[in-house]
Amino acid sequence: MKGLYFQKSSTNEEITFVFQERENLPVLEDNYVRLQVKACALSQINTKLLTEMKMEKDFFPVGREIAGIVLDVGSKVSFFQPDDEVVGILPLDSEDPGLCEAVRVHEHYLVHKPEKVTWTEAAGTIRDGVRAYTALHYLSHLSPGKSVLIMDGASALGMIAIQLAHHRGAKVISTAGSLEDKQCLERLRPSIARVIDVSSGKAHVAESCLEETGGLGVDIVLDAGVRLYSKDDEPAVKLQLLPHKHDIITLLGVGGHWVTTEENLQLDPPDSHCLFLKGATVAFLNDEVWNLSNVQQGKYLCILKDVMEKLSTGVFRPQLDEPIPLYEAKVSMEVVQKNPGRKKQVVQF
Repeated sequence: MKGLYFQKSSTNEEITFVFQERENLPVLEDNYVRLQVKACALSQINTKLLTEMKMEKDFFPVGREIAGIVLDVGSKVSFFQPDDEVVGILPLDSEDPGLCEAVRVHEHYLVHKPEKVTWTEAAGTIRDGVRAYTALHYLSHLSPGKSVLIMDGASALGMIAIQLAHHRGAKVISTAGSLEDKQCLERLRPSIARVIDVSSGKAHVAESCLEETGGLGVDIVLDAGVRLYSKDDEPAVKLQLLPHKHDIITLLGVGGHWVTTEENLQLDPPDSHCLFLKGATVAFLNDEVWNLSNVQQGKYLCILKDVMEKLSTGVFRPQLDEPIPLYEAKVSMEVVQKNPGRKKQVVQF
């Protein structure tokens, strides 16, 4: 039984993906289940976070967003039984790769997969669903009538976030980094209030948002990264597509919430003072916090269940690429690690 792993270089800057033969899985611990994996989604690996968490191994398992069938269960497992169809996200410290025929996982990382949901839909939606819920519910308290700016709305996360915001009755504004992304967003129903095309580098995101909200500013911003420095100090690609942090602060309304994916965000005293005057907040989107805190396990399971429920009822309509076989996973992961595509890539077993 082969599984996909990655190995870090001595500088931690590059990683190499390799298939390795695995021994048969050992006897199950009390609260663990053994799964036959039916689908596993591919996502970028945050090697920096692994290093900061001091997770040092020769080979790290690859693939965490999985859907599959329960083969057998430990003696203290209470939520599942053999032949149940389940979906979940393997924890950061999992010893088993999701890109393998079978894995062991603690029952608290799994929920039942609805019958109407396919294996690839379940695996391809679960993580972006968790990220969207974390950003819009737990970090910014989304409610009907709020205005929401979702940057890079045609991305896998952006699309799910837009659908969740629409479902909750919010007014959605989004940015598009290309003509194809713009057309994709304009075809969405319910329709987006405004799509801001930033591909030319000429669009003013702050001005567009203030115009759309009558000068009040937006209630919630979910960014896809921001520029921190002057034009001379930023890479050309980042310059073109991402707004400056001052733009985000400018377009935030009174009492607004800025949810950022920029882990190295730096705010100068004038920036903080402006946020203070608006009574606005800044929160960091790190969906791994659910895996790192046992205290939050109940909330996490509720999120997983709600994501699957919304997938089964058609609220979530993920943008998935054509499924690929396991033997193509190594090449596909190399591509995803360097540059994730617009659509989620899923390996189907």
